[in-house]
Amino acid sequence: MATSIAAERRLLRDDFATVAPSHYPALGELPAEEVLTLARTLREQRDRLRGMVHANRRARRGKGEPRAAAGNDVALARRKQVFAAALKRVNHRLDVLHGQARRAWHTAALREVLARKRAAAAPHPGGGDTPGTGMHAKPSRKRILRTDPREIGRVSQFVRNAQAKRDR
Repeated sequence: MATSIAAERRLLRDDFATVAPSHYPALGELPAEEVLTLARTLREQRDRLRGMVHANRRARRGKGEPRAAAGNDVALARRKQVFAAALKRVNHRLDVLHGQARRAWHTAALREVLARKRAAAAPHPGGGDTPGTGMHAKPSRKRILRTDPREIGRVSQFVRNAQAKRDR
């Protein structure tokens, strides 16, 4: 569940200054080096609080040292969640920054390769001199039979007459 900035301020009190730059208007304006430093700081704080919560749980079960049970486990867990959420925002910002840098590097590399390819000579020899007439059509070897149209009509009439003679 997301925690509001006011709730974070109440939970963290003095430590809120560590988390404040992880919220987005300020996070978007930070350079990559400062974002990386902020991520390290938030990770250390989250790990410290995680260790304290773990020690409290062990002490309640009777496995750890009893002096570790001094803090309020619910408040420590909420504080740890605030630092974890801040770290998640910062890690996402780092991914975006690294993605932009990676895309810029790949684009520059591809442009360089394209320039080298265009500058290189053609890898194949020219075709040489060729005649300009092109291909010639082969004559068809099929026999062409031209039937006189009068012959077609004569045969049709002959069939009609023969049929009529049978029908009578």
